[in-house]
Amino acid sequence: MTHAVYHGSIRAAMSFAALLLTAFLAAAAPVHGMWVWKSPDVFQVPRAAEKLTDFCKAEGINEVYLSISARSFQSEEPALAHAIGVLHHSNIRVEALLSSTEADEPGKHRDSVVQHAEEIVQFNRKHPDVSFDGIHLDIEPQQRPENKGPGNLRFLPGLADAFRAVGAVARPAGMTVNADIQNKLLKGTLAERRMLLTAVPRVTLMMYELSSPGDGDRAEQKAKKVEQSSRNFLAMAYEGLSGSGVASMSIALRTPDYGDLLRQMLEKLDDANGGNARYLGWARHSYNDSLK
Repeated sequence: MTHAVYHGSIRAAMSFAALLLTAFLAAAAPVHGMWVWKSPDVFQVPRAAEKLTDFCKAEGINEVYLSISARSFQSEEPALAHAIGVLHHSNIRVEALLSSTEADEPGKHRDSVVQHAEEIVQFNRKHPDVSFDGIHLDIEPQQRPENKGPGNLRFLPGLADAFRAVGAVARPAGMTVNADIQNKLLKGTLAERRMLLTAVPRVTLMMYELSSPGDGDRAEQKAKKVEQSSRNFLAMAYEGLSGSGVASMSIALRTPDYGDLLRQMLEKLDDANGGNARYLGWARHSYNDSLK
């Protein structure tokens, strides 16, 4: 077997492994995820990885999204490798969280995110026993002024291209790809939703600002909003879409909207949508809130 054929076979096997993992996640117990922002600062504290793991176990979290800084990634490698090892020991998946507001645009911005994904692949090759399980994309072109406003989805084709570009790096390396999305994206046409939901195998809907701790609603009223809104968004997302190759969806809630009721509201998501084949689970934003 030639050198090129051997490495081609390895890449094909790893890509197939990534597809199998995505299918397994969709069929397994619900995903319960959590963002960890400013990871370098978080891991400066003694036993930070162990404290994070203890929090995950107490809160029923089975995967975390560790923010990665392109500027300081190399210096962070030892702390990240240690954290991944500790989390994996407790059967908690770890995704590398990459952020951008401009990666929908071809050229240097998209190239930067793709290069960052390639650095994660290199990290995994250097640390095969403590490697990232996936890449988590927080690409938010809707934050730019020219993309604001209801119905303004002109950035969507570029966003889908960015998802595919990262997937082309991650899949051959055996990693899943997960992308944060906003409910604005689910209000597009069937063609636009198909473009979005076939560009990446997993999405996480940021279902924010339904409630607030001071809005006067009782816990039961907040729970009903969570249940009904999550069902509505899932129906909206997948209307007219069928077959394989369509992303599964997690739904995210955040601490500022629910305060001490957050865990209860997250459980309502599973209760309301556990029978929906497209529903992957929930995610909470974020671990950093618990550190304040």
